[in-house]
Amino acid sequence: MTNKLPTINIKGKEYVMVKDRILAFNESNPNGCIQTSIVPTSDPKNIIVKAKVTPDIKFPERYFTDYSQAVIGQGLINQTSALENASTSAVGRALAYMGIGVIESIASADEVIKAEKMAGQESKSVVYIEGGVCPKDGGRLIKAVTKAGKEFMKCENNKWDAENQKNIGCDYVNWEMGKVPTLEIPDNE
Repeated sequence: MTNKLPTINIKGKEYVMVKDRILAFNESNPNGCIQTSIVPTSDPKNIIVKAKVTPDIKFPERYFTDYSQAVIGQGLINQTSALENASTSAVGRALAYMGIGVIESIASADEVIKAEKMAGQESKSVVYIEGGVCPKDGGRLIKAVTKAGKEFMKCENNKWDAENQKNIGCDYVNWEMGKVPTLEIPDNE
C-alpha cells in the first residue's frame, strides 16, 4: 500500500507528500502513534523538532525517529510557521524510515520543495562592482536591484533588517551605476 501513494514529480524524481505518508500510516497502523517534541537549542531562532513514530503502542520498543530544523525568519514560510514546518518535515522523515512513502529518497516532496526555495534564495550570487569601494567604510560595492528592476550599487556591509524594516551596517547606496567611487590609497614608498 505504501508504494501506491500519490506522488509529485520534482526534477524527474517522484516524491510523496507528508500528508499522504500520515494518512497511509494511520490507515495501516490503527494502534500507532506519532509524537513530536522540541529539542532545546542555544539559538532562539533555530527550531529543532524530533518526531517519533510507533507503529503499535503495544510494542513501544519498536519505533522510528528523525529530526528537522527550521530557522525563524529564514524563507517565507518560516516567517510565521517555522515550528510547524520543522514538525512536518520531522514526521515525514520518521515515517520514511518506517518505509512509508519512500520511492527514491527519504525526503518528502515537502522537504524537497522547501530546500529548492531556500537554495533559490541563497543562490542569488553577489555581483561585485569592479574597482568599487565604499567611500564610507571601505567595503566592496555590490550590484543590487529593486523589486521594480532598477539597478543600484551599495556597500557589501549594507544589510536589510526585515524585522525592523531598516538598513543596518553601512548605509552607503548610490543610484548612479556608472559612477563608481573608489578610495585613494596613498603609496607607502
